[in-house]
Amino acid sequence: MTYRVCFVCSGNICRSPMAEAVFRARVADAGLDGLVEADSAGTGGWHEGEGADPRAVSVLTDHGYAVDHTARQFHASWFSRLDLVVALDSGHLRELRRLAPTERDAAKVRLLRSYDPAVHEGGLDVPDPYYGGRGGFEECLEMVETASDGLLAAVREQVEGRAA
Repeated sequence: MTYRVCFVCSGNICRSPMAEAVFRARVADAGLDGLVEADSAGTGGWHEGEGADPRAVSVLTDHGYAVDHTARQFHASWFSRLDLVVALDSGHLRELRRLAPTERDAAKVRLLRSYDPAVHEGGLDVPDPYYGGRGGFEECLEMVETASDGLLAAVREQVEGRAA
């Protein structure tokens, strides 16, 4: 049974596509292709149908990540098919938990940086790089990469638990 993860930010053109690309690469490197699927969405539909922000694409490509992305909006009905919904900041976390049809679905929502053991409670948000320059996208990528290692370990544990 495939373990499904969805990364969610505001418009699905910066942070969540970056997190999706990094996590997909981590999943492939770990040999978990076919066992773990990753995608992304936004809490809003402002950019539906658009590609990822060119700055996000540039930073990802420069760091060796593949990007093939079309923005879309997250829908509450998706909770039934997802195992984990990864919010990029606390505002997304609150909104996604409000959207969740059940308490069990709300419990599926986690902050990405909660998987980074070096981060403490107050610093769990991945800042939105949209209104800044390339440096913000580089910083976003660094945060996403660091948290993705812990996320992969947690997901691997879930996948192995299902197989047992």
